Amino acid sequence: MAVKPKLPIVNREISWLHFNGRVLQEAADRSNPLLERLKFLGIFSNNRDEFFRVRVATLNRMLKVKNLPYDTAVSPKKVLKEIFDIVQVQEKVFMSVYEEIVKELRSHGILIINETQLNEEQGQFAKKYFQEQVRVGLFPIMISSLREISSLVDKSIYLAVKLGRSDRKLKDDYAIIELPTRTVSRFLILPSNDSNHYVILLDDVVRYCLSEVFSIFGYDTYSAYTVKITRDAELDFDSDVSKSFLEVISDSLKQRKRGIPVRFVFDKAVPDDLLKLLLKRLDIGRNDPIRGGGRYHNFKDFMSFPTLGHKELQYSPMPPLRHKDFPENRSVLSIVKQKDILLNFPYQSFRYIIDLLREASIDPKVRSIKMTIYRAAKNSSVINALINAARNGKYVTVFMELQARFDEEANIYWAQRLREEGVKVIHGIPGFKVHSKLILIRRKESNKDFLYSLVGTGNFNEDTAKVYADLSLLTANQEICHDVVNAFHMMEASLKPYKFEKLIVAPFSMRNFFIKLLNKEIKNARAGKDAWVIIKLNSLVDEAIVRKLYRAGAAGVKIKLIIRGICVMVPELEGMSENIEGISIVDRFLEHARVLVFANGGNPLYYITSADWMVRNFDNRVEVACPVEDKELKEELKAMLDIELADNVKARIIGGREANVYKIGGDVKVQSQLEFYNYLKGKLE
Repeated sequence: MAVKPKLPIVNREISWLHFNGRVLQEAADRSNPLLERLKFLGIFSNNRDEFFRVRVATLNRMLKVKNLPYDTAVSPKKVLKEIFDIVQVQEKVFMSVYEEIVKELRSHGILIINETQLNEEQGQFAKKYFQEQVRVGLFPIMISSLREISSLVDKSIYLAVKLGRSDRKLKDDYAIIELPTRTVSRFLILPSNDSNHYVILLDDVVRYCLSEVFSIFGYDTYSAYTVKITRDAELDFDSDVSKSFLEVISDSLKQRKRGIPVRFVFDKAVPDDLLKLLLKRLDIGRNDPIRGGGRYHNFKDFMSFPTLGHKELQYSPMPPLRHKDFPENRSVLSIVKQKDILLNFPYQSFRYIIDLLREASIDPKVRSIKMTIYRAAKNSSVINALINAARNGKYVTVFMELQARFDEEANIYWAQRLREEGVKVIHGIPGFKVHSKLILIRRKESNKDFLYSLVGTGNFNEDTAKVYADLSLLTANQEICHDVVNAFHMMEASLKPYKFEKLIVAPFSMRNFFIKLLNKEIKNARAGKDAWVIIKLNSLVDEAIVRKLYRAGAAGVKIKLIIRGICVMVPELEGMSENIEGISIVDRFLEHARVLVFANGGNPLYYITSADWMVRNFDNRVEVACPVEDKELKEELKAMLDIELADNVKARIIGGREANVYKIGGDVKVQSQLEFYNYLKGKLE
């Protein structure tokens, strides 16, 4: 009996590193504007930090658990080694790209200089700035007094300082200073006597002014080196049943600040005596994940590098388009009642969501508003609209997800604000996250309730909507709206099952639903019928559904994948996945929409969803997939997908022997984000 070949499954952590490698490729891409390349370095750095806080931290925890039945191919120890090998290679590329960008910036008259390159005027300016803006936020700690490992905070950068006296009358001492980047910009624009722009990092401003801090102790020589610690950011929940879920989350956030270090990075120029002392005080061993790097860390701050008026070094403007079905000063609800509307962010304006909520908040016929919130903007017009609705006497209910990673504190704040204004706030289904994107508006029309809904793929966040490519379906389809009603009932009843007619809802039925659709495609392929699937997601990880995709491809189903991030399956393998093609698009906007299309024997089925195909989304989150049934909207989705599948500028091929190979071919260059913007713009003409 022939042994069936084992289906190839790529480790998810390694696949994620390949995704971040695509972000690094954007920084290296000389066709991108120079300041945008610098921002991509910041995005890459921020992504990598979060990867260590979460995924590497999880692998470290797994290492400490004995006798777990791990396959040697995915053992935590083996994966960690491969991670560090890839990270080391990527770091070399990163530094090379950074040096190239800095050099090219000089040719455009933007000079990033350090404290040794200041002229007299710039030096006086830096000292004045230090005294007026920076010094108040500096609280040095003598390393000999450093109490415990939790003294150094995650996400911060520090200068480790060696203090000396030139006549040797004082013994060398050591201090550590946290840079106040939460209150002061990382970048200071210096005065210039020529046509150039001069920028100095906050790190070097502090280096230049160390005498202002330590000379009172008799020292006159100083050297400072950047160090950074990354901590385990996974939340450990207290099982004390006397605590509310809000208290549990709040206590867990405090514990995060004392999380176990998963990485310690330092300037490789740091003297050995200072490094040894630091490692000893922080209880970090030489075998722990430590790495010598360059002079600067926390490159995430470069996402906010000053533009200095150089518009030619930035992307050309792509202002959000108006939607063809929304004339100015018309009721949003009246238009949605007539037809389903699909909004494409950031190509179209997010203000339509704000307009919808504002209208609902003041419309005397609107009785209630319900909404899920996962991540809100810092100064959220969405939250303000909901508060205004409550003040106007509407019944407002918000399901605020307190476990949105790294947004927990912000969401606790918003939950308290909303509750103070009379909004009913529901937070917390322990063990589950509410990740669905839903709005429900109940309006009294002809003496009965009429419902309006929004089902989306991305957060109700006007900040991220400027850079995240997402979809929102506005509908007055009463079957869908009644399903949204039941979705909220389900959440309020701590996941009591409800019957849904149109929506597909996790954690109950989503995986099985899509497996059934794939089985139908397999059946059609074997019957010689047209059988194909297009799958656009952020991540494809769930092994049960991946195995089904392999089987569908083997049965003759043509499968096209557009996966931005993690993809654990390998398309185009001989004898296994010849019928499966896969690309990843990383470009100006973050591809975030999830869209699924099934041939369905000639009557294609279209869905948008908040869920990636991952175990956590299917089993541990409240997610919603919604059918798109309007013919015009289906054509628009198909056009978007066809444009993306034709991309030969920013698309990389998933799988293959070498990671992140650009897709090439075609007589005409197709950069899908630009093409889709122009497609929507063309519909206005």
